Amino acid sequence: MINGVQRGGRRVGWVSGVGGGAARSSAEEPWPVRVVSQKVGAWIAKLGWVWVDGQVAQISRRPGATTVFLTLRDPSADLSLTVTTNRDVLDAGAPELREGARVVLHAKPEFYAARGTLSLRADEIRQVGLGELLARLEKLKKLLAAEGLFDRARKRRLPFLPGRIGLVTGRASAAERDVLTNARRRWPAVEFRTVNVAVQGPSAVPQIIDALKVLDADPSIDVIIIARGGGGIEDLLPFSDEALCRAVFACRTPVVSAIGHETDAPLVDYVADLRASTPTDAAKRVVPDLTEEVRLIGQARHRLERAVRNLIDRESHRLDGLRSRPVLARPQVMVEHRATELAGLRQRAGRCLDHRLAGADDDLRHTLARLRALSPAATLDRGYAIVQRADGHVVRAAAEVGKGDPLRVRLADGELAATVDGDAVTRTTVC
Repeated sequence: MINGVQRGGRRVGWVSGVGGGAARSSAEEPWPVRVVSQKVGAWIAKLGWVWVDGQVAQISRRPGATTVFLTLRDPSADLSLTVTTNRDVLDAGAPELREGARVVLHAKPEFYAARGTLSLRADEIRQVGLGELLARLEKLKKLLAAEGLFDRARKRRLPFLPGRIGLVTGRASAAERDVLTNARRRWPAVEFRTVNVAVQGPSAVPQIIDALKVLDADPSIDVIIIARGGGGIEDLLPFSDEALCRAVFACRTPVVSAIGHETDAPLVDYVADLRASTPTDAAKRVVPDLTEEVRLIGQARHRLERAVRNLIDRESHRLDGLRSRPVLARPQVMVEHRATELAGLRQRAGRCLDHRLAGADDDLRHTLARLRALSPAATLDRGYAIVQRADGHVVRAAAEVGKGDPLRVRLADGELAATVDGDAVTRTTVC
């Protein structure tokens, strides 16, 4: 391994693990390019033979040459390596190999010092069959499902009327034409931002991921459609790529998957917020039908008008019923009734009061008559007199006074003063 340190104002580099020791280099004692190439080649050679999985991006078979050159690409990243192999090895393992096919090869990394390039030298090549591809896809499907990428709870609802739609599809493809034509037929004012990409082959996944990032970063985009026409399983493999599935899952903008036909089900269909059976179906699901919406609005207006008319009719009938009531037809009737009731109450109150006053007057006269009959003054008026001693005691018997006692005689009109003189009473003064 190549390393370096700063020592004594000099940067010293060396290669460890090569040649059984560490060879140092410095600014005063630098290595020639050939030495560096040799040491790098020796270190790469220590990796040994490895099994590599990738997609064939290019095949170069030169007539008469025994060496075949392949460009092996990572389906999920923008990385590639050159592979060299013997024609016999290729014919034995993958005689029908074409660009875009998936292969597994047994190779050893080699560093070509003259050009400073890295390549793989393969001694066995196996083309991945359909059964193995399906098994890999099923394994990846279970992995993504376990991580929650297919969870329905995280899927977002599409806007009713998107202001602008992002479209990721092949250039001048039938899928692009179907989406644009059907969407504009349903809603003529709809706007699109179309990003054309490769929809199959080694460069499809990176281009689609880049297009998704561009559209997702555009604030004017309300929904993104990924569209592609039908094809074989190998043609649709880019839409089952793990990196693409994770890129769709990471999008903040709702994504609609419209890949292939109804029977096609790439993994991106399960990750997207909505799966459309075809590109035409995607246009119908994303954009409302103007004619249908106008019809629905007309129906809603008709129902609203009918409801308003029914409400007005019902309230009119209710008002007519209220106006027909006597209290509203002749409001003075209520006052007249109350006036009659008030007059009756006043009459009853007057009669009751007169009756009570008359009874009280009779009681008073009777009481006065009894009072007068029992009054001492009335007795005096009949000729009687009241004799009182000087202390005011009424004399009821002759024994109660003695000779010489002064007496007071009350008459009906006036009083007399008298003195007891034996058995006779002598009148002295008249008051």
